[in-house]
Amino acid sequence: MDKRFSTGLLASAVSIALSSPVALAQAQATKENTEVIVVSGTPGGAGIRKIDASFAVTNIDASDIERLAPKSTADLFKAIPGVWVESSGGESGANVFVRGFPGGGDAPFLTIALEGSPIYPAPTLSFLENSQLFRIDETIEMVEGLRGGPNPVVSNGQPGLTTNFRLKRGGESSEAMAKYTVSDYGLNRVDVVASGSLADDFYYMMGGYIKSSEGIRDAGFNSEQGNQFTVNLTKVFDKGELNLYTRQTDDRGTWYLPTPLDVDGIDANYTQIGPLNRQATITYGSDNTTETFDFGDGRGWDGHVSGGSLKIDLSNDWFLIDRFNLTKGKANTFGLVPNGPAVTVSAVADNGESAVGTVTGTTYSGDTPIQQIGRWVVLKDIEAFTNDLAISKSWEDIDVSFGIYSASTKSEDWWSIGNTAYHVLEPGGELLDGIECNNNAEGCGFNYDINSVGDASTFAFYATSKWYATTDLSIDLGLRRENHEVNYSVDEGLDGTITKALEYDETKMSWTLGANYALDDTSGVFLRTNRGYKMPYFDDFRDNWGAYTGGNDLIQKVTQAELGYKFMNDSVQFFATAFVNEVEGDTFVRRPGAPAEILTNEAYGIELDGSYYHHSGFSVDLNATFQETEITASATNEGNEAQRQPGWQVRVTPSYGFDLSDNVYGSIYATLSAVDDRFGNNENTVVLEGYEKVDVGVMVNPTDNLQVQLSVDNLTDELGITEGDPRNPEAPNGRYIMPRSVRLSLSYQWF
Repeated sequence: MDKRFSTGLLASAVSIALSSPVALAQAQATKENTEVIVVSGTPGGAGIRKIDASFAVTNIDASDIERLAPKSTADLFKAIPGVWVESSGGESGANVFVRGFPGGGDAPFLTIALEGSPIYPAPTLSFLENSQLFRIDETIEMVEGLRGGPNPVVSNGQPGLTTNFRLKRGGESSEAMAKYTVSDYGLNRVDVVASGSLADDFYYMMGGYIKSSEGIRDAGFNSEQGNQFTVNLTKVFDKGELNLYTRQTDDRGTWYLPTPLDVDGIDANYTQIGPLNRQATITYGSDNTTETFDFGDGRGWDGHVSGGSLKIDLSNDWFLIDRFNLTKGKANTFGLVPNGPAVTVSAVADNGESAVGTVTGTTYSGDTPIQQIGRWVVLKDIEAFTNDLAISKSWEDIDVSFGIYSASTKSEDWWSIGNTAYHVLEPGGELLDGIECNNNAEGCGFNYDINSVGDASTFAFYATSKWYATTDLSIDLGLRRENHEVNYSVDEGLDGTITKALEYDETKMSWTLGANYALDDTSGVFLRTNRGYKMPYFDDFRDNWGAYTGGNDLIQKVTQAELGYKFMNDSVQFFATAFVNEVEGDTFVRRPGAPAEILTNEAYGIELDGSYYHHSGFSVDLNATFQETEITASATNEGNEAQRQPGWQVRVTPSYGFDLSDNVYGSIYATLSAVDDRFGNNENTVVLEGYEKVDVGVMVNPTDNLQVQLSVDNLTDELGITEGDPRNPEAPNGRYIMPRSVRLSLSYQWF
């Protein structure tokens, strides 16, 4: 590689970022172009050529998203190597694991960013993981998935996975698209998007969707409903750019939960919710207050993500980039949660023989399968503001950047979880009378009620430097000093008494060191090591109060190393990354109120990320991860594997494009997935068997403007299991992958 090109690379990347939005979008979306620019992992999102990046990052563009047809935001992350996703909980409520990092659910090492800004600085709170706050639609241009690398130093300092979504932008010409989607599960969805120019160098993009369905697991009513609207405005100046966006969302859906695996007739189509039980009265607080809720509201997000960026060329190779974001809204959860294994009526009925349905009056015989179900209510108001300011300077052989990152995070919670009662084990099964151990009878179930409020603030300085040592070798260093403060109080019991309160203030220094060597213009190798931290938020203190008051600061230290090879030309992109990491101080709580397990986890493995395109129209994508995990420090589980993460997973997506006739063309594609066995708990006593899954699809373009797409998810209706019962690991409960579903879309585009 010519050193004259490498020198000042940051300056050239920023110059691209400040140029026409259309030109940038086209360069980013063209897979065959070795000039693909990534912004994740760079100071202030300045940008760098992917082939020159000394870290592992995956690009998924709009055409990939269309072909993958993800059922949720988290479902899309399966296309990122090194990531294990349990997306069988529905539109929200996913569990996302990264490179063998420990975890018991949710997404403790995932940050979702929009236009480079984290949408919520806390990666996970109880009943809230980042993907719950974000919906994919036709306004998305690309998502970048960065694992490890410079993550601990830039942006919010996430040591695990950062997924950065980038919005489509307008250009000089006007474009519009309308899309209608139906399915075999009653989906009706309309997407629209339009873009163009409002004035000289002033561009717009706007779009969104409205949808409704009974859910892939039929709830018997429209259990999934939502709408979203996004506006993205860009003003280009002679030496800069101002971008502003807002994304207004009101979307909810059923929270799918583990179901009995040992009861005939209970399979992947089963869901606890239905017309007979969606409305329920619960009891909470010390005065036994009763209130009725609609559990058909499920889990979702009603709020907005708004922000923007300012990019300025200060001249003499000085650049300023400021990115900011405000997220505010409600992320409530209403769920029917299994509590223990299935039993029969005769085992618990007062008369030992039968029980009566509270809605229909049906008498159920003693051999009827039933299960204790908790009616959980979690009301959560959240707000967060982040700002990331970076100033960069390029010289002949050195690039330097200095940044200031600040964030404020707030969560107000009201919970009543427990409220257990026996229900008939059939889809939407009704509540039963004639069972004493029902409706919060003393000693018959788990109840945990809280009212809490928490505020957190983060303030960090970071600096990065890249030295172009030779024509082919560059070395970079990054440092970050972060101060993290938390103020939190909680009333456990809803009796007006504060049971836990704290003021927390800790500071940590993170670092990263990497090197990139260009073998030639199309290939290279990189080496990187880093150390970062996962800072505690509100639930970490409440769930680990004994450990915290005993002197544990609840900070998790993450140390990583990577060795990668990359190759990119007009037809091939291939990346192989070997990794090793250690996470110290992980605190795992099985359920709120349960004791914590503090452990250290080590993992190593290799990620493969590749694509091949042939001029005949054939292409194939590969995404594979092979890893080993071990709990190296634990009071009870030392030497065991980390729970719920497969030793290997492979996904291959072949496709073929063809001409049907003059000006009529199409493509057919499939994704073949295979997953290894996993352990359902840290004790390694529950084995979750591996599975294979096949998805297929076809697209036809009868005209330049019209496209028809048919996609089939889980073609063979495989009964794979993503997780056991995290609250009762020994109970024979589990969560199936989604059953077979078919979607048909018709879209029309105006140019």
